[in-house]
Amino acid sequence: MRTQIERPMRAHFDPPVGVNFWSRDGGPFMWRDFDAALVRTELEVMRRHGVSFTRSFFFWPDFHPEPWSIDETRCAAFEEFLDLHQALGMTTIPTFLIGHMSGQNWDPAWRGGRDLYSDVWMVGRQAWFIREMVARFHDHPAVSGWLISNEMPLYGGGGGLMSPAERVDGDAIRSWAELMVQAVRAAGGHQPVSLGDGAWGKEVMGADNGFRLSWTAPLVDWIGPHAYHMSDDLLRQHFIPAFNAELCAGYGKPVVLEEFGVSDSFVAEDHAADYYRQILWTTLTAGVTGWIAWNNTDFAAVTQEPYDHRPFELSFGLTDTTGRAKPALEELARFSRTVEERGLAAAHRAPAQVGLVVSGYFTEHQPFWSETENDAIRAALLEAYIASRLADVPPAMVADDAAIPSASLLIVPSAKAITTPGTRALLNAAAAGSTVWVSHCVGETLNQRAWWWPDADEAFGIWKRSRYGVTEPITDDPIEIRFCADFGDIQEGTVLQFPTGASSEARAFLPVNAEGAQVVARDGHGRPAILVHERGLGRTVLSTYPLELLSARTPHVDHRPLAQLYRALAVVAGVSSHVSTDDLDTFADTLLTDDGGVHTVVVNTAGSDSDTIVRHTNGDTAAVHLPAFAAVVLDHDDDLDPDRARTSTTGVAADA
Repeated sequence: MRTQIERPMRAHFDPPVGVNFWSRDGGPFMWRDFDAALVRTELEVMRRHGVSFTRSFFFWPDFHPEPWSIDETRCAAFEEFLDLHQALGMTTIPTFLIGHMSGQNWDPAWRGGRDLYSDVWMVGRQAWFIREMVARFHDHPAVSGWLISNEMPLYGGGGGLMSPAERVDGDAIRSWAELMVQAVRAAGGHQPVSLGDGAWGKEVMGADNGFRLSWTAPLVDWIGPHAYHMSDDLLRQHFIPAFNAELCAGYGKPVVLEEFGVSDSFVAEDHAADYYRQILWTTLTAGVTGWIAWNNTDFAAVTQEPYDHRPFELSFGLTDTTGRAKPALEELARFSRTVEERGLAAAHRAPAQVGLVVSGYFTEHQPFWSETENDAIRAALLEAYIASRLADVPPAMVADDAAIPSASLLIVPSAKAITTPGTRALLNAAAAGSTVWVSHCVGETLNQRAWWWPDADEAFGIWKRSRYGVTEPITDDPIEIRFCADFGDIQEGTVLQFPTGASSEARAFLPVNAEGAQVVARDGHGRPAILVHERGLGRTVLSTYPLELLSARTPHVDHRPLAQLYRALAVVAGVSSHVSTDDLDTFADTLLTDDGGVHTVVVNTAGSDSDTIVRHTNGDTAAVHLPAFAAVVLDHDDDLDPDRARTSTTGVAADA
């Protein structure tokens, strides 16, 4: 019997839109000469644009000048800062250990090189500082939460810029984190708390920095990814924060996009607005329940650290140094207004019928496994996630273990290795009624370069013809996949073209003969490319090409062929999309509210206008025009009346 995968979407901040805050004339040094009038003006601009809270920062060297003393002058400034929030109906989330900020690390003068995680005296000083700050401010009504650090892996060690040999002891980091959270609670901090580490650990990035979601999630009240990724493809760039949020979502806590934003040094202002719009709407439909943009303002302190050597950090603001609202702030304001008016902050997603299987080699340490391979696993997963969204079959991330559910469709995208319990669970799911898609992949290194699936012949109804130690190279560019039978909504004779990205090691296909499986598609040489093998109530579907990885390793790739293939897979699997569009450049998803409201979010991912038909599962349809990179919200109780699907001049959803 096929099951659905619950995808809880629990609101955390209400209203949910905030900004990271530094004053424009001081940055990290703002507490040394606190300008209350300027700060009030800056907060007023944010409040007028729908920002309900800030994330604020205790600059650690200033607030904690001696091991057993606190700077009361700075604390008085911070209390005035809190009062300004209260007067404007805003709250803030103070962050304790700063530490690291904007490309520079600052130590308290007395640290003396002591290890932040394992030196007992140094750990004690951090816990003492947190306790002192919480004791002073926990009763203030403007405090709505706490964060332990700002990107602690970049300050205390374990960060992605370090070599594996330099990375620190995860057990020490875990103990440190437990003690820091306990310090908040011991001092009376009753508000929600999180770590501020950026969620860059193994379960998200595939490389271990000591911060593991498996143990951080039970400690915290939300998981807070920080998103500043670079890419070679615009659609991937826009989807990465949502993808990271989905990887975080399975650990039982709300996901808050704790940092995201762009520097005007890198991007035109109108394109920055496009980026904000895409990130806000793609992450909303990925289950994110709070957004804290980086940051409120540009900085005027051009001769001050860190801006003297990180010039691009000067212009991450939603306002410039005169207080002018940039187009990105207008996008944030429209999003905030729409989310509040439609009640979307408390919405939840429908259960998923599609599972995207995350290899256990990516999330866990496996003996004699090269973590170099994990980058390929992540890249293929991201490509599969994008294709699923464009196909309007939004997936839930599924752990590779013996408990894989029997969802309608299970996707294993270009994974060199799935654990043995995972492969058995997938075959059991197929027997119980699932459609299980697996694409052959030999990985990107020479370490046991092969596809590690056990008993593949029996699992997929094939006779594999591969040879030991030698792969069959892909020589076509592009690869042509010609369907020799109807497959879902793909008709016989259809040809899909796929790129040939990836390393020379990974550009390999699996030569097979069909032994019980039906060949539904062949490559340009007539060789089996996609085979369907019926198993019990369901089936396995094998691609002899690593289609997801080949696409993932291609800059500015056309994502539509893979999305078309996934849409056909969903038809084969009997997935009943709650809502869909007829344009593979747009996607739609449904959010549900406790009062019975059904809200359909439609997003145009392309840089050109889109005219699409939106279809709801009850048969309602609407013709929707979306400008480039635009989004719109349709209310199902309006029967998808297109006159109620209104977009602003910049294309962001809004009611007139």
